[in-house]
Amino acid sequence: MFSRLLVMVLGSGLSMYFLTSVIPLYLAANGSAGIGPGLATGAMMFSAVAVELLVPRMLARWGYRVVLALGVILMGAPALALLFTSSLPIVVLVCAIRGAGLGINVVGAVALIADVTPPHRRGEALGLYGVVVGVPAVIGLPLGVYLTNVIGFNALFAIAAVMALAVLGLATGIPTRTSTEESQVKVLHGLRGSGFLMPSLVFAGVTLAAGISITFLPLAVGNHSLAATALFLQAVTAPLARWLAGRYGDRLGAGRLLPVALLFAALGAAGLIFISTPATVITGATLFGLGFGAAQNLTLTLMYDRAPTSRYGQVSALWNLAYDGGWALGAITFGALVTTTGYPLAFALTAGIVALGIIPSLKASTATRSSALLGLR
Repeated sequence: MFSRLLVMVLGSGLSMYFLTSVIPLYLAANGSAGIGPGLATGAMMFSAVAVELLVPRMLARWGYRVVLALGVILMGAPALALLFTSSLPIVVLVCAIRGAGLGINVVGAVALIADVTPPHRRGEALGLYGVVVGVPAVIGLPLGVYLTNVIGFNALFAIAAVMALAVLGLATGIPTRTSTEESQVKVLHGLRGSGFLMPSLVFAGVTLAAGISITFLPLAVGNHSLAATALFLQAVTAPLARWLAGRYGDRLGAGRLLPVALLFAALGAAGLIFISTPATVITGATLFGLGFGAAQNLTLTLMYDRAPTSRYGQVSALWNLAYDGGWALGAITFGALVTTTGYPLAFALTAGIVALGIIPSLKASTATRSSALLGLR
C-alpha cells in the first residue's frame, strides 16, 4: 500500500511541477507577462486551499481510495485544455482545477501516512514521503523550463496530463478506511490551545517565499539555463533536508531544529536579492531549498506530535493550507509588487518575512526544552 501511494504521489507530482514554472513562461510568451503569471499560480494554490478545507470531510465519508483517485484526475486531465488556448481566463481556470486536485492529494496522502505509521517512526515516514514528493520538483521544475525551447509548450502540456493519469490505476491498492472522525472534519475548529498555529503560520512564511521563487525566478534572471540550474538545486536539496530533518527530528526534537531551518530559508531568500549575480542566485536557491525542505518536515511533525489520532485529517489539511495559502499569496502579491519595486527589493521583503518566523520558533524551542528539563527533575 505504502509503495502504491508513493508512486501515485510521484506521478501526480511530476504533472504539477512540470508545468509550475512553465505556465508563467507560457503566459508571458502570449502577452500576459504582467500579473498573469502570479495570477495563474495564485489561482492554483488558492483553489487548493479552498478544497483542503473540505478534504477531511471527504475522507471521513468516502475513504482514501476514492478521494485520492479524484485528486489524480483533477491534476492531470485539465492540462489538455492548454493545447487549445492561451487565453488568460482559461489558463487561470485550468490552474484552479489542477489546484483542487493538488489540495485533495496532499491532504489525503499525508493523513494516510500518519494513519498507518507508528508514532515513533512518524517523522522518518514523513521524511521518506518528503523525499518522494520532492523528486517531481527535482525533475519537473528545471526540465520543464529547459524543454520550453526544445519541444514547445503543447508537448509539455500533453506530457503533464499523461504523467498524472498513468498512475490512476494504483488507487485500487489504497485502503478505504480512515480514522478521521466526523466531529473533527472542521479544519479551523478548536485551534486555540491546540499548538497548531505557530508551526502553521511560520511555515506559511516559508512557502510564501517558495511560491515566489518558483514562479518568478525564471522571469527575473532572464536566463533559462541559470533558472533551470537554480531550480534544480533548490529542488534537490529540499527533499534531502526534509528526510534528514525527519530522521534527526525524531531523536533531537522537531522544535529544536525548526529555528535553524528558518535561518537557512531566510538566508537563501536573501541571496535572490542579487539577481544579476549567478553565483549568488545559485547559492541562495540551494540554501533556501535546505531550509524549505527541513521546515516542511519539522512543522508537520510538531503538529502531529500535538494531535490525537482523531485530528490527523485536520492537521494534514491545516498544514497544507499553510503550504498552499502561503504559496498563492506570495505569487499574487509579488507579481503586483514587483512592477513597482523591481526584483531586488521585492526579494528583500520576501527574505524579511521568512526571517520573522525565527522569533516564535525560538520561543517555542525554548519552551519545549524547559518542559523537557522539568520532566527530568
